[in-house]
Amino acid sequence: MDYKQQIAEALSTPLTDVLSTEQIKKLIETPKTSMMGDLAFPTFTLAKSMHRAPNDIAADVLSKIDQSNFEKVVQAGPYINFFLNKGQYANEVLGTILQQGSHYGDFDEGHGGNVPIDMSSPNIAKPMSMGHLRSTVIGNSIANLLSKRGYHPIKDNHLGDWGTQFGKLITAYKKWGNEDDVRKDPITNLVAYYVKFHQEDVEHPELDDEAREWFKKLEDGDEEANRLWKWFSEVSLKEFQKVYDLLGVKFDLYNGEAFYNDKMQEVIDILKEKNLLVESRGAEIVNLDEYKLNPALILKSDGATLYITRDLATAIYREREFNFAQNLYVVGSEQTYYFKQVKAVLLKMGFKSAEHMEHIPFGLITVNGKKLSTRSGRIILLEEVLNDSIALAKKQIESKNPDLKNKDEVARQVGVGAVVFNDLKNERILNIDFNLEDVLKFEGDTGPYVQYTNARAQSLLAKAGVELQQENYALTDEKAWNTIKLLDEFPNIVKEANDKHEPSVVAKYTLHLAQAFNKYYGNTKILVKDAELDNRLALVKSVSVVLTEALRLLGVQAPSEM
Repeated sequence: MDYKQQIAEALSTPLTDVLSTEQIKKLIETPKTSMMGDLAFPTFTLAKSMHRAPNDIAADVLSKIDQSNFEKVVQAGPYINFFLNKGQYANEVLGTILQQGSHYGDFDEGHGGNVPIDMSSPNIAKPMSMGHLRSTVIGNSIANLLSKRGYHPIKDNHLGDWGTQFGKLITAYKKWGNEDDVRKDPITNLVAYYVKFHQEDVEHPELDDEAREWFKKLEDGDEEANRLWKWFSEVSLKEFQKVYDLLGVKFDLYNGEAFYNDKMQEVIDILKEKNLLVESRGAEIVNLDEYKLNPALILKSDGATLYITRDLATAIYREREFNFAQNLYVVGSEQTYYFKQVKAVLLKMGFKSAEHMEHIPFGLITVNGKKLSTRSGRIILLEEVLNDSIALAKKQIESKNPDLKNKDEVARQVGVGAVVFNDLKNERILNIDFNLEDVLKFEGDTGPYVQYTNARAQSLLAKAGVELQQENYALTDEKAWNTIKLLDEFPNIVKEANDKHEPSVVAKYTLHLAQAFNKYYGNTKILVKDAELDNRLALVKSVSVVLTEALRLLGVQAPSEM
């Protein structure tokens, strides 16, 4: 039930001449502690229009409220504090969760509208480093949230499979490469060649000319250049898939940059047709003065295209292919200005769908305070980090629960979940520093803490060994109150996280719910066979249902035992 609405209706009678029910509802607050009430209405804003002191207004309004639907309603200075009927409230919340299960919080806001999500996007022939973690897991969680709100997300891994770096890589492979080595360990060796190219390039700048020549051959369809490019792409994708399998992330499309090679000319043609291209120092630009942005460089002086030409073609393709409701780009915050330019050019071209294009930025990730770079060879491989996390999780599980069945599977769920959760508990725009030992702690603001709380709830249900068959779960225990109120908040949390494209809203919520439940668990004998047993078990089961679903939205699994 919408209790804010119920309170607003109760207040609307004495305030009918001053505020509408909707205006009252917007002013309702949540007190700092439940000792002060569950919801509160402040009267400060009425003082001016009613020409009275807020305390007097509160006393007068309180005397005219129908209090029959509430446990009690009291005045606290300028506030009117409402205490909800605990039994009725608990019954509605727990009954709804037990009935709806994992669909609790679902809402068909999107009506099946398509939402392509540009995410992950590693570069071919380079490893998936920790730097690729954020786009991958943020994009995956946003897709899960969109789906829960009734949209149809389309996860597109926009691979970096084209560009001058392939000229460098082919040059390096031809000079120092070995086919057998690449077949044995593709990414390690291809990266080594790429790093060596940049080291040698310092004293031998002529290498750049060779690289440009090889890339020109690739663009012109040269057989050898094309063979190597395809081979590098195939072996890279196989390596990437190992990481995606560990993370449990699947994609709907792998339309890399090369996919749009034959779609860029149309972009140039439209810009010329609309007289949007302007010559500047031999190059071709689009002026964006009306958007207060710098000009967008579309073609270099030698006629070569740039990233923006390809991204314009990508956006146009997605509009035609998907008729999207939203078009999302989960790309680092350093690209914020660039995406403003892309959007502005599309609007000038007449593509109104660009209004629904949104860049979802995120901050940098460092590891133990150090930045990551492929060129310098300072790489921390994502697959290695995930495997190290799994190994450390297994050690901790063996020390805490040596007889646990499926130890390896649980270690994988906990180890990978810890890495994903650590990323998503932070607001995405913030820079984060990764430390493996910190993220795997079973106490504190970590994924394993939430997973362990859920496993504890599952264990209680298994020990109880009973099926819940009541229709009324009117749990009135004060100790359970904060947990029940948090359970009621879950649908709002899903909505907020989706509206903001902010998975951290869900991650922080799971921590609050886990803390509230653990406090309840620590102060209550749950399995005592009395008249309230089923009510307590309904709460335990509801907590497990919501934690499991919240973790799923984050892309984290919820083992039933740990």
